[in-house]
Amino acid sequence: MNDPAKSASPQTVLVTGAAMGIGRGVAEVLTAEGKNLVLFDLNAEALNATAQALGGKAAVVVGSVANLADCERAVQLAVERFGGLDGVSHNAGIQTYGDAVSTTPELWAKTLDTNLTGSFYVAKAALPELRRRKGAIVFTTSVQGMAAQKGALAYVVSKHGMIGLVTGMAMDEAAHGVRVLGVAPGSVETPMLRWAINQDPNPAALDEEIDAMHPIGRRGQPTEIGEVVAFLLSDKASFMTGETVRVDGGMLARIPGAPKKADGKST
Repeated sequence: MNDPAKSASPQTVLVTGAAMGIGRGVAEVLTAEGKNLVLFDLNAEALNATAQALGGKAAVVVGSVANLADCERAVQLAVERFGGLDGVSHNAGIQTYGDAVSTTPELWAKTLDTNLTGSFYVAKAALPELRRRKGAIVFTTSVQGMAAQKGALAYVVSKHGMIGLVTGMAMDEAAHGVRVLGVAPGSVETPMLRWAINQDPNPAALDEEIDAMHPIGRRGQPTEIGEVVAFLLSDKASFMTGETVRVDGGMLARIPGAPKKADGKST
């Protein structure tokens, strides 16, 4: 998003998964920065509610990132309504659970189609405009694209694949002036996290455990991820591409099993 010819007018960003969670947090931050937004999500009711909460000026597209035609429709709306597309914040995705035995072929396909193929489709649809405007795309992946928890095989594979997509696509697009980046959040207070917590037999205990997993002492908020995405989309990050940035409250930096001090607390 660093073309001087566009500096006089607000930049336009396509935000997927914009109805709630991290996508909505990104949209809130970008709205405060004065960006033109195209909000894209499968949940029509929640998407329209988000658009109204943001002032009703954003363009809205109801559709699935796993459908290339829907992705192309979202990009076309950006061109028709705002004259082009300068950036993409891709946040749409699903959380699924199961190991290699319990994961059905249908669940495997749905997870990969939504999380990984959906990422590819969004980029494929947007890149002609991003190349024209020398823009940027930021994929929201996960710390589970760098590590793994038990019992979430398809999800972990999809998120590892997204980080590969960031790296490979960055190499292809550099010659076209397009930057490709990722963010890898830790636990963030979203409806998807709340759903996952409620699958546990003891949600209250898991709630506390999730906060304790982060050295910073708490889970993140959607707008905290949004602030990082906004930075990566901006000219302030003009020398960055091919990188996936952890925004995880120190989660993956911690070495478990630290020795105890005399007072019984970890060193």
